[in-house]
Amino acid sequence: MGKTQDNVVGLILAVSSSVFIGSSFIVKKMGLKKAANNGKRAATGGHSYLYEPFWWFGMISMIAGEIANFAAYAFAPAILVTPLGALSIIFSSVLAHFILKERLHIFGVLGCALCVVGSTTIVLHAPKEKDIHSVKEVWHLATEPGFLVYICIVAVVVFVLIFRFVRTHGQSHMLVYIGICSLTGSITVMGVKAVGIALKLTFEGLNQFIYFETWLFTVVVVGCCLTQINYLNKALDTFNTAVVSPVYYVMFTSFTIIASVIMFKEWAKQDASQIATEMCGFVTILSGTFLLHRTKDMGSKPSEATIYSSPDLLNHPDNTKTPQTDQI
Repeated sequence: MGKTQDNVVGLILAVSSSVFIGSSFIVKKMGLKKAANNGKRAATGGHSYLYEPFWWFGMISMIAGEIANFAAYAFAPAILVTPLGALSIIFSSVLAHFILKERLHIFGVLGCALCVVGSTTIVLHAPKEKDIHSVKEVWHLATEPGFLVYICIVAVVVFVLIFRFVRTHGQSHMLVYIGICSLTGSITVMGVKAVGIALKLTFEGLNQFIYFETWLFTVVVVGCCLTQINYLNKALDTFNTAVVSPVYYVMFTSFTIIASVIMFKEWAKQDASQIATEMCGFVTILSGTFLLHRTKDMGSKPSEATIYSSPDLLNHPDNTKTPQTDQI
């Protein structure tokens, strides 16, 4: 299979992943709504959703999406696969508009359009995947001076954030948690790509699990994933999800592209105009993602500002408490 064909396979897998993951949010939410009508809500500690088929269908869809995303890294460069994750946001927003009746604001539609334009730009100008015939080649790339320097910088920054700033600033500065998630996430993707390539070659008849490098990459993936999950949960539990999601997407995608460029040298055979076009596509996706998140609740319900400025609502018995604001 040629490099261009590999990119096409990677593209199909990445888009399929976005469809599965995007739809999983909607199906799981349908299950949670049904569970809330029949028992204690999940937000208040209930587990009745475990008895809802819709919730399980959503979980299966998410797992299928993650598997497809994992496989995509084995065929296509990270600079192509990672930004396409924004498509899952589009898909879930559109489905929510039609199925859950969560109104998609006109600026949200514009955000979706920007994500599509940016994704198309990156797909059309993405670099071809480097031919790799053994996991030892990936190990060689991972142990070159440039990437070793990147790993050392990431390790130092992550350790400083964890042991110096998490306790003192984690609850008040969102970038502490998001920084840890994004930096370790960039290493996770490189490890996932290595394990994905090992699996791909193994299925082709070249067993890569006889090399210790394959198992070392697997350990790195597991360790980094656990770190990401831990601190992403802390961020989501502390700060507004509508703010955490776009900031995390921007930082995670940016660091992943940097790590991929350093390790796999994906821009080495591209000219300045191709690189600039890819960067424009990336910025377009970021702009669309940010716009979509910032406007996803507009028009669906009155804002706090409206509630507390209305003379009629100010005298309502349910509005006697002082409004709370998220600490960012």
